[in-house]
Amino acid sequence: MPVLHTVNKSPYGNQALSSCLRLALPGSHILLLEDGVYAALAGHGAERPLCDYLAHSRVHVLDPDLEARGLSGRNLLAGIARVDYPGFVELCVASSKVVAWF
Repeated sequence: MPVLHTVNKSPYGNQALSSCLRLALPGSHILLLEDGVYAALAGHGAERPLCDYLAHSRVHVLDPDLEARGLSGRNLLAGIARVDYPGFVELCVASSKVVAWF
C-alpha cells in the first residue's frame, strides 16, 4: 500500500512541499490541499521537482480547495489529478498511512 502525503502550505515561503518531495518514496501519493493547491498551478518555483515526482508517482489536488481560492479555471501541471472529498477519503483508505506536511 502506498503512503499518502498531504501538503497544506503554499510553495511560496514554505518548505513543506520541498521537504515532502525529498523524502516521499517512489509510488507514494501526494495530495495538495488548503494553500498547498497553489503548487498544482503551472509556473511556480517548485514546478520542476514536482514534475520529476510525477514521473513515478501520483499527485492529487483537492478540487474544493482550488474552487475556494478562485483557482479552478487555472492551468494545472500535467499529470495532477483533481479529487473531491470522497476521493480524498478513498486515498486515505487505500494508503498504509497518511503523513501531513505543514
